[in-house]
Amino acid sequence: MSASGDEQLSATERGELAELRQRVHALESSGPSRAARHHPLRSLGSVVLILLAALLAMLSVVAVWANSIVQDTDRYVDTVGPLASDPDVQKAATNRITAAVLAQIDVEALVKQLTDAASAKGVPPKTAKLINNLDGPIESGLKQLVSGTVERVVTSSAFETVWVNGNRRAHAALDKALTGQADGTVKVENNQVVVDLGPIVAKVKDQLVAAGFSAAAKIPAVHTNFVVFASKDVGKIRSYVRVLQLLGGWLPLIALLVAAAGVYVAFNRRHALIGAALAVFAAMLVLGIGLTVFRDVYLNHLPAGVSQSAAGSVYDALIKFLRAGIRALAAVALFTAIGAFLAGPSRIAVVTRTGCRRSIGALRDVTTSAGLRLGAVGRFVHRFKRWIGVAILVVAAIVLFTWTYPTMAVVVWTAVITLVALAIREFLDDDGSTPPPGEDGADFKPGSGAGPGKAAGAAAH
Repeated sequence: MSASGDEQLSATERGELAELRQRVHALESSGPSRAARHHPLRSLGSVVLILLAALLAMLSVVAVWANSIVQDTDRYVDTVGPLASDPDVQKAATNRITAAVLAQIDVEALVKQLTDAASAKGVPPKTAKLINNLDGPIESGLKQLVSGTVERVVTSSAFETVWVNGNRRAHAALDKALTGQADGTVKVENNQVVVDLGPIVAKVKDQLVAAGFSAAAKIPAVHTNFVVFASKDVGKIRSYVRVLQLLGGWLPLIALLVAAAGVYVAFNRRHALIGAALAVFAAMLVLGIGLTVFRDVYLNHLPAGVSQSAAGSVYDALIKFLRAGIRALAAVALFTAIGAFLAGPSRIAVVTRTGCRRSIGALRDVTTSAGLRLGAVGRFVHRFKRWIGVAILVVAAIVLFTWTYPTMAVVVWTAVITLVALAIREFLDDDGSTPPPGEDGADFKPGSGAGPGKAAGAAAH
């Protein structure tokens, strides 16, 4: 087709013609000459690099999460803070604190005080004997009194405040606990990472005294521990966390470079990009399933006396942001694979692109007929269309890589905004060759004297 013939086509038709030429070029480039240059070692190297990138992506998510838990105090507090209102954690804390308080109360001494008081007031011997047998009922009543007081403290906002503030102050000690240098409020004892609930016990003591139970005033300072994490392999886990902490800032970049190398050495780079994206997606799927399986294994190997329901809540809270990172990276990988597929010459991709281009072109024609003039903007977009598309994708990538902790919602909205930006680019793509309505034979009507020949003549000039 001649150049003058191309000028007579509308913007939509020119886009379809370019699409057809691209498909012909792709078919020609995939012919025997290209297959003859195919080398199995190069393809094998691409596959190995892509699989390595998927493995590194899996480790990167874990490394970034471990690094954030250890170094980011706000992140850590956001992780463990909601546990203060978790029913299972509250129940476990109530039982633990109640047992610690009751262990400090001498029931026999209380009974003896009651007996001495009765004798001093001349109580009959039989009544005094009955009082001596009240150890069980008194202990049961004390347990109910203490348990009720502890439950009120634990379910109040005071416990949440103490819990959050205590964990914030303890974050530095948590770093030492995970790196094997434990001291302070959070420490490693008997392969357990524990938090001291002594301040909560002191508050319960004040509540008991205020309620009229004067014997509680004699309770000394009690340090009772709430288990945050327990495992016989905590030493190994501590070592792994330390390694991941050191590599947390570099693994994502290394994984990206390895994936880029795998795509670069491949013969069909678009197919390699799709494969790399799907490999990362599969890695995230495996990691998510692994976390679920490990939860059951972890709970089944808890030491005796540790509440499984509370430990499950703590586990879920600790990996909450890890799961969010997994979903975010999986969404990025899936969108990348879909984008690379739709950019290819397959029938589905071509039909999809053509349909979108025609829809946007029809909308542009309607707005142009209504009087919209793209002018210099349309010509600029037409001239630099490819580079504008590259800039949009680069900005989207920068947003995702610079976002502190991207979630799946961030990824989805970034993808949506990117698609909208590309649609706007397509809408503004106008080289100015289409005459405005009512000029040079546009809006041609039979018998008007303005026809295709006249329009072609005007275009030739």
